[in-house]
Order: sequence, then structure tokens, then C-alpha cells
Amino acid sequence: MKNFANIIFLLIGRPIKIKYLDNQTVDLNEMPKVGMEAIRKKQLIEATISSIHERGFSDISIRMISQKAGVSAGIVHHYFQDKNDLLQATMRKMLEDLRLSVLHHLKGATSPEQRIEALISAYLDAHLFEPETVSAWLAFWAHVPHSDRLKRLQRVYEKRQMSTFRHALKNLLPAEQAEKAARGMVALIDGLWIRTSLQENVMDCEQAREIVQQYYEMLLHQHNNIKLG
Repeated sequence: MKNFANIIFLLIGRPIKIKYLDNQTVDLNEMPKVGMEAIRKKQLIEATISSIHERGFSDISIRMISQKAGVSAGIVHHYFQDKNDLLQATMRKMLEDLRLSVLHHLKGATSPEQRIEALISAYLDAHLFEPETVSAWLAFWAHVPHSDRLKRLQRVYEKRQMSTFRHALKNLLPAEQAEKAARGMVALIDGLWIRTSLQENVMDCEQAREIVQQYYEMLLHQHNNIKLG
């Protein structure tokens, strides 16, 4: 029994490695402990965003991302199949962060007008204009046409964005006009975000929000004038 225990000890004490299909290896003794998965994934996603900003998505590799995160490439492969899988996980995280930001901005908004203002602020929030965030979003959109999973994420984003604006506008405009107004505001927000992000000194997020707010007020003014007429 004592010899059996010694054998078990020797086996456990030895570096045991797993080899993946792409010849990357991971030492089982380096594997994260229970409860570390969420922390490790967050670390890898942050490293992915930083790497995309520095090199562009096409020029980065799992090894680069692992070095940025300070872990072995094998650890990355333990959680993600490849860098495309990492991009998808990164975008799911960013979409969830945006959803929580929208909820935060809507907190305390008690009228349709306040909800519209809160939504404009959320979808043109200052953190969305940070250089690393911009790089990650642009990489996501550039690869949407080539990935079914990214297309699904994009559809979720679009439906959620349209739904929030439509819900707020339906209390101010007839259903058909609310639908058109929502589409116009969403398109304007995305267009202003791209222009502001890619061109220096064009405008800041505050000016972008003012333009969308003025567009919304113009639509509301037109509707009220028609009612009065």
C-alpha cells in the first residue's frame, strides 16, 4: 500500500502535458484552479483587445495574446479553440458590457423623453470612443460577413438596440413613425460613432450626442406640428 502511494505521488509530482491538434502543449500543473476560469477568461479577453489595438486582428496570434496575458499558449487553448473563438468571446463580453451600460443609463429615467436621452448617452458613451474599444469593435464588424457566429452576435446587437429605441419612441409617436425614427436614430448613432472614432478632431462624444438629440427633437416637432395642423 505504501509503494502504491509512492507511485501516485510520483505521478502527480511529474509535469503532465496535453498536446493539442495544432501542436500547442499545456502543462497540467499550470492549469488554473477551480474558480479561476472567469478570471482567466477576462484576462485573455483584455489581452485580445489590447493586441487587436496594437497589431490588428489579422496580424495577431494566440502566442502573442498569451504573451500579453502572461500565460502559456496552452492555457489559451484550454479555454478557446483559436483566435476567432477569442474574438467571438471578446465581442460577447463587450456586448454584455454595453447592455449593462444601457441599463445603468436608463436607471432613474421615468419619462419617454428621459429614456430617449438616456439611450443616446448610453450608445454614445465616452468609453465606446476609447482607442482599444474602437479597434475591437471595428475588428468585429470587419469579420461579421465571414462568420456565422459573429453574424448572430451582430443580429442580437441590432435587435436589442432597435427594441430599446422603439419601446421609448412608441409612447411619443405612432407605431409606424416610431419604427422609422428608431431606425434613423440607430443609423445616425452608428455613423457618428464611426466618423468620430476614425477621424481625429472631427467631434467628440458630447457633440455626437447633441446631433442625435437634435434629430430626435426635429422628428417630434414635425409630428406635433402635423397633429396641430
